[in-house]
Amino acid sequence: MTTEPRVLSGRYRVDDLIGRGGMASVYRGFDLTLGRTVAIKILKRELADDTGFRTRFRLEAQAASRMANPTIVRVYDAGEDDETDASGAVHTVPYIVMELVQGRLLKDIVAEGPVPEADAVRYVDGILEALEYSHRAGVVHRDIKPGNVMVTPSGQVKVMDFGIARAVSDSSSTVAETTTILGTAAYFSPEQAKGETVDARTDLYSAGVVLFELLTGRAPFRGDSPVAVAYQHVSEAPVAPSEIAPEVSRALDAIVLRALAKDPYQRFQTAAQFREALAETQAGAAPSKRQVTALSSELYGANPRQAAETARSLRQLSTDTTMARTQSGPPAAWIWTGLAVLAVVIISLFFWIVTIQPGSDVPSTSRIVPDVVGSTFESAERALAEEDLGVVRRSEASDIVPDGSVIRTTPGAGTSVNVGQDITVYVSTGAETVSVPPVEGLSTDDARAALESAGLQIGQISARSVPGLAEGQVISSSPVAGDEVIVGSVVNLVTATGRVALKNYVGFTLESATAEIEGPDVALTVEQIEDPNCPATEPPTVSQQSLPPGEAPVGSTISLTYCTGPASG
Repeated sequence: MTTEPRVLSGRYRVDDLIGRGGMASVYRGFDLTLGRTVAIKILKRELADDTGFRTRFRLEAQAASRMANPTIVRVYDAGEDDETDASGAVHTVPYIVMELVQGRLLKDIVAEGPVPEADAVRYVDGILEALEYSHRAGVVHRDIKPGNVMVTPSGQVKVMDFGIARAVSDSSSTVAETTTILGTAAYFSPEQAKGETVDARTDLYSAGVVLFELLTGRAPFRGDSPVAVAYQHVSEAPVAPSEIAPEVSRALDAIVLRALAKDPYQRFQTAAQFREALAETQAGAAPSKRQVTALSSELYGANPRQAAETARSLRQLSTDTTMARTQSGPPAAWIWTGLAVLAVVIISLFFWIVTIQPGSDVPSTSRIVPDVVGSTFESAERALAEEDLGVVRRSEASDIVPDGSVIRTTPGAGTSVNVGQDITVYVSTGAETVSVPPVEGLSTDDARAALESAGLQIGQISARSVPGLAEGQVISSSPVAGDEVIVGSVVNLVTATGRVALKNYVGFTLESATAEIEGPDVALTVEQIEDPNCPATEPPTVSQQSLPPGEAPVGSTISLTYCTGPASG
């Protein structure tokens, strides 16, 4: 007795399991509506029990589905389905439907040991390309790690799970709880570990951790528990990769140290800056050992606020029960002394906070670029003018940001610049469109090349029999030639099978069989062959045919034999 396959929402058939993670299981699936193979990620039941999580998850999946880039695993759909447990209780289970990618997880590649420097740069550049696109769309991944990166057989990097980390982390009250769901704290940024607000620079920190691991075969911080690792991200300086793997160039040492800066303002500010720095390493320029050491001191040197930051982080991380007490409590006298010292420190800190002048860290000749992303150009221009900054307008197409709204600025928000410096403001002109090129009559390969050259993708390819058209020749497209569509859109094709239906013509008159076969519905060539060994009929009829009933290749010749012998009797 075979079990009927599960079908989600009446559309997505769930086939064999292809992966399992800390928060979901991934199955090979089939979209019964569009007729294409997909990957289906079904979230674990304990996540789905939170109604708030399900709402956040759906919204984040919808945001991710609008991103179309070769380096991002495409999200096609998201929904919910009911599942009944052994007790008969019905649970709502969220799922997402994604592009099915053939290849290996970057996690499996790095598990085999350090990779060559050129490969490490190529993999991370692919990750950064995905982040550059997603950050422009206003989506922060929050969980960049090798387990969320696929490498196809052709070497294409594809990043997945955009938006899921945000839905999970927004549903989790503590770092310990979040790390339980997301699996590992090895790629956490310091601000994530401290429970602070995160932005695009969090993803760049995590990409730096991945680069470190690719170059050395191990993460920069390791410990017995997620809390211990998160604590190191907050308070400890990483070693340069070349101290673990001497073959790593100093140029990459400098990039990794910059990417892993504790202060987000000391890191690369955008994925584009990070990519540019990686590209420069291939040009051969490299800092000296002294310069790398000086950079390490600059980024990780003593900081008068470090003790307070570390103490605060430790309090936030202390919900994890793995940090067990290992010694008996101090004598009562020490307790009172400690409380007195702590009271003095708290009073002093409070006095410092209430008396410090806002903006005292910013020199009078400098300004901080305000965050104007998402506002109109006019609003952005006013905000920048209030900071005594100039404005240079640039237009850029975007299928995510509405027409007339600001996509990003260069330098980015939060960057310290000189008074009067020009800030380049990129304003959306809306989705970039392109006209679907004519592909009717082309081969499938030529049609693919024409569509890709126009910035479009081939979607579903269906085939049907059309007389006179060779196998793979395009019959029609949807959308049709001349339609204006968004760049990156999918175009479905109908192609010819290269075969035509052929029936049994034995017993037909020779004239009618020939007319039908050579007519537009079959379009084959007929060869008439006389057979003097059987008695002729009037009119002549087909006694046998050279091609059997069924299907015949387009352009074939079929022989029809008819009797021409003397009539009997």
